[in-house]
Amino acid sequence: MLWSVPFLPLLAALVIHGFGKRWPGDDRGRAVLTLAGVAIAVATLLLVSVAVTVDWSGTYRWSSRIVLSLGMTSASAVFAIVVPLIAAPIIVYSAYHEASPVSGGGAERPPVGLVALLTAFVGAMELLVLAEDFVTLLIAWELVGACSWALIAHEWQKAGNLRDAAWAFLVTRFGDLGLYIAAAAAFAGTGSFAFADLAQLDGWRLDVFVAGVVLAAAAKSAQVPFSPWLFAAMSGPTPVSALLHAATMVAAGIYLVVRLHAELSAVAWFAPVAITLGLTTALAGGLVACLQGHAKKLLAASTSAQYGLMWLAAGAGFPGVALVHFVTHAFTKAALFLAAGIAERHVDSYSLTAMRLGRLLPGVAAAAMVASLALAGVVPLSAAWSKEKIVTAAGHQASWLAVIAAVAGGLSALYATRFQLLAFGRGRQDRTSTASSRSGHSRAEAISLYLLAAGTLALSLLWWPGVGNSLADLLSVHFPKTKLWELIVSLLLVALGVGLGAWAVRREVSSQQSEKRSDMADWLGLPTLTARGADAVMMFSHGLARFDDRAVDAGIRGSARFGVWLARLGERRGEGAFDGATSQLAKGVDWAGQVARRAHTGQMHHYYTGIAAGLAAILIILSIGALL
Repeated sequence: MLWSVPFLPLLAALVIHGFGKRWPGDDRGRAVLTLAGVAIAVATLLLVSVAVTVDWSGTYRWSSRIVLSLGMTSASAVFAIVVPLIAAPIIVYSAYHEASPVSGGGAERPPVGLVALLTAFVGAMELLVLAEDFVTLLIAWELVGACSWALIAHEWQKAGNLRDAAWAFLVTRFGDLGLYIAAAAAFAGTGSFAFADLAQLDGWRLDVFVAGVVLAAAAKSAQVPFSPWLFAAMSGPTPVSALLHAATMVAAGIYLVVRLHAELSAVAWFAPVAITLGLTTALAGGLVACLQGHAKKLLAASTSAQYGLMWLAAGAGFPGVALVHFVTHAFTKAALFLAAGIAERHVDSYSLTAMRLGRLLPGVAAAAMVASLALAGVVPLSAAWSKEKIVTAAGHQASWLAVIAAVAGGLSALYATRFQLLAFGRGRQDRTSTASSRSGHSRAEAISLYLLAAGTLALSLLWWPGVGNSLADLLSVHFPKTKLWELIVSLLLVALGVGLGAWAVRREVSSQQSEKRSDMADWLGLPTLTARGADAVMMFSHGLARFDDRAVDAGIRGSARFGVWLARLGERRGEGAFDGATSQLAKGVDWAGQVARRAHTGQMHHYYTGIAAGLAAILIILSIGALL
């Protein structure tokens, strides 16, 4: 029965796509599309709830050695619930925010294809988080990657979108090789692809397995040096960015780390590697977000940074903390992306310096403020609770790690404040008038944003005494006990980050200045270094190609010419030489026959004489031998 959870949205996506061209093109069509998408998400959520309650499982025997299986753990249950919860308001938003243009002009149609892809994305992610073996996981992993590529390139008519989608796909595809390596190591060490048999892994195969998982998870969750692919992914529509960052593609990496944490932590080097990756990404991503002037890219950099904090928690030995931070971050980040999309509809740009829509959009600004304050780590909002637990988890490894994690939290406060004040601050009256003259947004888009902001507020109950302990018992995880000095330092850095963010906003002069800073904020030059490295590799490859043409191919061509020369030589002289040799051989055989024929006279006394001579020769030889 558990197979019904991923198959429902996957099959429904095919049905929705099949009705694409026959879908009504008016407001009624958008309403029907919204109801269909939400109904699928809600039905998926209900199926997950039943599966958790009655402990569903599913198996399919592919062969005697390969069994596809699904199961429910605390981590998979959390992800399986959060994915449709986040997807439902995003699907509502996409049905009204996006449109499919009709060929030859005319009215725009509802984005049936986009909603179908988003629904398939949900199904692929459900299959991924429920997988209990590597074959099923790899199938889901490939589906998630394919869906992300199709969604990023959804508006393929726009220049550069296909290139950006290919870049994001290839970068994560490189990391996917690690998962195949891990699966091969698991099978070599246990004779099975099942997660349940991973406890048998040991020795070098365990090291190879962990290295493969870390590579795959780091690429998917956009950890340094794979982080820049998130900027390429921003070419996709806003709902795609929201779902991809909050609950699907990027989340797949940290899910893998949390789900396989017991096996990963069995290797001594995993903890320092995960902590280093997480802290480096949290600091680098935070700095990039602080410098970005593009709303979606700022949020993308912050996603990378927040997942870096989750890696830090997992490396410190508290995967449950990473799990909770995933949940709080999912609602927060999805809300902020939807808010950014609404702002873009009013100013026709994602440039933060072109926005300041607080006067025009007070409701949207209020909802965005809830999400921004949560992202900043302001108490008592939800993401602040999980962020403080991450700081405490880091402190269990070393006090200086807690301080660095708190600094990363301060950067979160800085870029969250900067985003909120630039996007939804109270701008000048003339700018508000210009923005209000544009198409704006629908009520359905605003409701979607409000629902996600309400989810952020509801999760703030984590601060209520006893809720955290009850949650730990429910999920069978352990949360570290917060130390007073760590909390004080962290909150002081949050306050400092908010202050610096407000100060930075006052120094924003123009969009041109922001664009110059955005050039510096392109992942601190990492894409440029990557491009130069690629250029160097191409030059080296061209050099090898020239060597191949001039040396290797020249030798082969010389051998071919020598063979042709031998063939022509044989054609000219070979026939006479071979015919002469055959004739001489025949003459020699004939002469030998004539000589042999002379010994056969037919006279018996000749034969007796020969026999006597032979016997005499034998006796002489034997006598000589006896004397010696």
